[in-house]
Amino acid sequence: MMYGDGWMWGNSMGWGGWVLMSIMMALVWALVIAGTVLAIRFLTGPRQSAGHSHGTREGSAEDVLAERFARGEIDEDEYRRRATLLRERR
Repeated sequence: MMYGDGWMWGNSMGWGGWVLMSIMMALVWALVIAGTVLAIRFLTGPRQSAGHSHGTREGSAEDVLAERFARGEIDEDEYRRRATLLRERR
């Protein structure tokens, strides 16, 4: 028994139509999953790295100074001079 000249059951689509529908369905689900993950990440807010202490003001300037020294932006003499100044001003 055929309904609507067979279009409903795929007689006129052949294998190509079923493959295209399968690919499209996989893309729809991929978009739904990606959208859900992005929404959750957006709603939970940014993550902080484990090694950084943004909550304390003390030490943050020294941390920045140590990072600049580690990256090679300042030399050892400059690092020691600035670290001494920071410690004196506490």
